[in-house]
Amino acid sequence: MILISLQLKTSSSFEKNLYKLEKHIANSPQNSFILFPELFLTSYSYERLEDAVKMTQKATELLTIFSRHKTIAITMITKHNDRYYNTLHIFHKGKIVHTQSKAKLFVLDDERKYFTAGRENDIKIIDIDGIKVASLICFELRFIELWKKVQGADIILVPAMWGKARKENYETLTSALAVANQCYVVASNSANKNMAKSSAIITPFGKVTKDDQKKRLSLEFLPKEIKVMRRYLNTGI
Repeated sequence: MILISLQLKTSSSFEKNLYKLEKHIANSPQNSFILFPELFLTSYSYERLEDAVKMTQKATELLTIFSRHKTIAITMITKHNDRYYNTLHIFHKGKIVHTQSKAKLFVLDDERKYFTAGRENDIKIIDIDGIKVASLICFELRFIELWKKVQGADIILVPAMWGKARKENYETLTSALAVANQCYVVASNSANKNMAKSSAIITPFGKVTKDDQKKRLSLEFLPKEIKVMRRYLNTGI
């Protein structure tokens, strides 16, 4: 399996973003695991939330088709009981196999004003064809108690819109997450002007594949590396 982290700009045109999404998925090999930056399709769009929800519905229909031979993880704006959520969906074999809404909303902007926090209980390890997968959405990366919920995963996904001012924090935390868990971390951050980029794929050994100039990073997933590292350290994870 090929792990793919996308490092993309989100434009003000939802349709243009959807076209870019389709293009990147089409250009990815079968049996790849693709992660998009946080809210890639719409950004936060606080003044266009209803339009964003409609785009989520449209994209969901397409992603169920696109994921027949690929696994795709993406956060999108959803609405339930008149409340808006920043929700991660993982699509696999033509269906949604996992959903979790961002439980820790960012404190330095209006996210808590417009969005409702998800449930921390939804942050958990799931099984995808024998591979243990977990996710932390952007700001959740800062909470060590949430790291315990993903301990034991083979792959941890970190979609983000992480600001440039805290670039080193993102790089440090994603690398530490991989080393602490002896697992793969796939970090996908926005490439917009005020964002940190710093998307990366990090191995259980702590080797970092990162390039702020690229839109796409890829690396082969080797389960043996996880077993070797955990056996070597005898962590029992």
